[in-house]
Amino acid sequence: MTKNKKVKKVYNKKQIWMGYLFIAPFMISFLIFIILPCVSAAFLAFTQYDSINMPKFVGLKNFVYMLTNDMLLIKKVIPNTFLFAVIVGPVGYALQFLLAWLLNKLSERVQLLYVMAIYVPSIAGGVLISVVWSVFFSADRLGYLNNFLMKLGFIRSPIAWTQDGNYLMFVMIIVTLWGNMGVGFLSLFSGMQNVDAQIYEAGRIDGIRSPLTELVYLTIPSMKPQMLFSAIMAITGALNAGAVGVQLSGTNPTPDYGGQLIQNHIEDYAFSRLQLGYSTSLSFVLLLVVFGISQLCFRFLGSKEDES
Repeated sequence: MTKNKKVKKVYNKKQIWMGYLFIAPFMISFLIFIILPCVSAAFLAFTQYDSINMPKFVGLKNFVYMLTNDMLLIKKVIPNTFLFAVIVGPVGYALQFLLAWLLNKLSERVQLLYVMAIYVPSIAGGVLISVVWSVFFSADRLGYLNNFLMKLGFIRSPIAWTQDGNYLMFVMIIVTLWGNMGVGFLSLFSGMQNVDAQIYEAGRIDGIRSPLTELVYLTIPSMKPQMLFSAIMAITGALNAGAVGVQLSGTNPTPDYGGQLIQNHIEDYAFSRLQLGYSTSLSFVLLLVVFGISQLCFRFLGSKEDES
């Protein structure tokens, strides 16, 4: 009996070390590319650093400046980011869910065509912005939108949609809503496709007839993991956006700061002004905001196992 116990103990230790060996590449990569950058960012957020001289510890000076003296952040960047995130995040998520629900009612052949049409823009990314949307919102008479509005008599002269701070945010929201539709939509659509048909049959036996009632009481509770993933991707993606405004306008800062988001503000201070300490403090605050919103998504859409 004692010999068998010793053999089992040795065998279990070998299994444990083999497990450590297999997860070692991931753990090392996670340490180098995730943990260390987060720790260094937490340190640099409290320093004055220009990438040339050694970081100088300044305590909470960066955060005090952020809340009191950075008028561009307070008056332009935060309102722009809030407006952009609210529309692109929750509204974009609702549109993704609505499209997935409507396509789920169609035949399989039609579904394939529509799914490809909706998902392809998320793959194209910058190419779609530089080719399609730049022509659509072109500032001359040949731009599709200007030409269409002038023919209808709504405008008399072309509008510089991407070079005017009054219109740039409107263009950014439209382009981002279309470009970000793919991943979240595909997750929700696959979740609806994988709902067990027996659940719907049981619902009909219990008297559920309305498609809306079926959606609320049967479909949504059965696809919460996909809804959670799509919600986190939509909201955090909206908060981390910024490239679209620079790609459309061609400048950072954007014209009249009309499309200046928090990500643009961070890049402006980091690469143009070389104030890496302050830009890191902005990134650190953004990380905390994204983490807080992710926790809210887990609370409302996650299961008890996800919360724990």
